[in-house]
Amino acid sequence: MESSIKSKARELGFAACGIAKAGLVDEGTRTAYERWIAGNHQGDMEYLSRHLEKRFDPRLLVPNCQSIIVTAMNYFPDRQIPNDEWQIAYYAYGKDYHTIVKQRLFQLLEFMDNLRKEQGNPASEGCQRVFVDSAPVLERYWAQRAGIGWEGRNHLLIIPGMGSWFFLGLILTDLALQPDKPLPSRCGTCHRCVDACPTGALSLNEDSSTFMDARKCVSYLTIEQKKPISSDISSKMGNRIYGCDSCQKACPWNRFATPTTEAAFHASEALLDMRREDWQTLTPEAYEALFGGSAVKRAKYDGLRRNIDTIAEREKQ
Repeated sequence: MESSIKSKARELGFAACGIAKAGLVDEGTRTAYERWIAGNHQGDMEYLSRHLEKRFDPRLLVPNCQSIIVTAMNYFPDRQIPNDEWQIAYYAYGKDYHTIVKQRLFQLLEFMDNLRKEQGNPASEGCQRVFVDSAPVLERYWAQRAGIGWEGRNHLLIIPGMGSWFFLGLILTDLALQPDKPLPSRCGTCHRCVDACPTGALSLNEDSSTFMDARKCVSYLTIEQKKPISSDISSKMGNRIYGCDSCQKACPWNRFATPTTEAAFHASEALLDMRREDWQTLTPEAYEALFGGSAVKRAKYDGLRRNIDTIAEREKQ
């Protein structure tokens, strides 16, 4: 069944698919996360501090959960906004990944259900669930356990030979599947991501691991934070008005990145044609036309407007 599931995942457009045995996360991961939360390094993302027991044990999310199927879908764009124009993160170029990835996972789940019926083992109600950045699950941890890749120093999943431009999706199931072998880190002594971080949100620990303070991260500040962006941070934002890809662009593993074949993640001509003057005159109606069904909707018009005005004011100085 495992090979059939992985083959179907590839057919559905996933670049990678692996399987992990469900259980408690290791003690080191739990301790590090609890300390991170205790230091309020998550900022205003208070949802990251909720349901910690479920976050550390996915079996509490799905009754009799035995396996975690992890998938990765490529979103690296085939065309980019010109470097000298105001930037938005690549992940937000196209349609909202939550919708696209979840649709494919439900198709994979339907395929799995049919396999189960053929084997006389139909699924019971509630024994399988799909998650796309929508529940207290440590996605990158389980992706590493499933042998897809490792969590890099930029705290993103890196897939060998592919890079880090991927959306993760999970299926928690009561099926007892053969797990894949976890991958060790292959970052070596490289810390280009840390060096590239414009605000110092990433820093090196004494043991060469990295620490992430979300409160300094441009992605957090331009998407999650609702209050005004401080002048000391805005001076380091460059031309970023939504998100930040600096730590990924600096990663040597991303030299292997290839453009996504998923049309839903391609940027529209209207987005690629946006220039400074267009952003500065962006109306709520134009925002809706440009970002309807996009992940940019998370920041809402007011949030994006704040980012635009912040960068415009700084560039005047």
